[in-house]
Amino acid sequence: MLRASTRCGPIQETIIDSPFSNLGLSAELLRAVAEQGYLQPTPIQLKAIPEVLAGRDLLAGAQTGTGKTAGFTLPLLQRLAAHAGSAGPSARGVPRALVLTPTRELAAQVEHSVRTYGRFLPLRSTVIFGGVGFRPQVQALERGVDIVVATPGRLLDHLQQRTVNLARVEIMVLDEADRMLDMGFIRDIRRILALLPAKRQNLLFSATFSPEIRALAGSFLARPAVVEVAHHGAAPDLVKQFAHPVEATRKRELLAHLIAGGGWRQVLVFTRTKHGASRLAQQLNRDGIAADAIHGNKSQSHRTRTLANFRKGGLRVLVATDIASRGLDIVELPHVVNFDLPHVPEDYVHRIGRTGRAGLAGEAVSLVCADEEDLLAGIERLMKRAVERRVVAGFEPGTAPRRAEGAGYRSAAPAPRRLDRAGNRGFRGADRHG
Repeated sequence: MLRASTRCGPIQETIIDSPFSNLGLSAELLRAVAEQGYLQPTPIQLKAIPEVLAGRDLLAGAQTGTGKTAGFTLPLLQRLAAHAGSAGPSARGVPRALVLTPTRELAAQVEHSVRTYGRFLPLRSTVIFGGVGFRPQVQALERGVDIVVATPGRLLDHLQQRTVNLARVEIMVLDEADRMLDMGFIRDIRRILALLPAKRQNLLFSATFSPEIRALAGSFLARPAVVEVAHHGAAPDLVKQFAHPVEATRKRELLAHLIAGGGWRQVLVFTRTKHGASRLAQQLNRDGIAADAIHGNKSQSHRTRTLANFRKGGLRVLVATDIASRGLDIVELPHVVNFDLPHVPEDYVHRIGRTGRAGLAGEAVSLVCADEEDLLAGIERLMKRAVERRVVAGFEPGTAPRRAEGAGYRSAAPAPRRLDRAGNRGFRGADRHG
């Protein structure tokens, strides 16, 4: 959604004039949208919301940062609220809607959106993911819930303990389905689908429509509406992209130079491995740049605390791996850096989509050593566009490092993605519980 930088006049005037009012949303939802300062629906919202309100199954293709969460959250809330009275009060552990996401951070973000947009509706929601205590989640379910947002592994744990029952689910959403498959969750997804009632509305959102995604969609979507707002591999239009050729042993030094010399105040940095993320954060701190890392080996409390500190400006650099990065929604994030290029070109598009959100410009920088040129070429083929190379003075490829070898971060050597026992592509060390 396009967010207003300032708001003038009463909320009611904003609601009346809002293009969102043309989508058939209720006054309660329009008020919640207006209070967030949003003015214009995004393309995915314009296409998806009417289809979901009409009760149709939906197969939607949208990149990160396109507003897809509101694209399903707003109509989902409206459909549930319209039948809240006939469905009875929120039942203990028996939700009416289920949203599955691949990671903890994305689950938390989606559930936050549910609460934000549903603040004027008589609906309850909760979030379920691993890495945190089980009992508080049970207690939240026991208080009664309409909407559950969950990662697959922890939801299956609750199903096995019979603390949640999916028999009354009316709407099921599979968010970032491509990442679900990449992380090897297909077996878990199929187990969960088998426990849902046969009559329900199904929504599937994915950044790509690979043959595997289409096969999954065909297994449970009934005559779905198909909407897509960006071609496969499209990069966000508002993101400026640059690649800095550099020796692998000088990447950390160049990163510190760019941050300090450019006066960058908020930077999200991606590394390929968990060890690399932790090590880079430690080295940046030694350089006098406040940094911390989040990845699958960090506790959920650490990840939540670190992300909150980064959002409020208490942390200059956040270093993350691809798995931990899903669901990171940081308002007005100006800089994303690929310290290591990803092996999978689509992951590059997801990474740089953390900036250039909600109609705001951003900058994505990649530090590319000689061994990564083939990876960059694959990314350019996917996006159908070239990434401008810019050599930074003093860091030309072939120049010797200024410190003894081993003092800087050594870029991780490419490692093939492994298959799980079901034959699905997965990440090394993927966290089953998100």
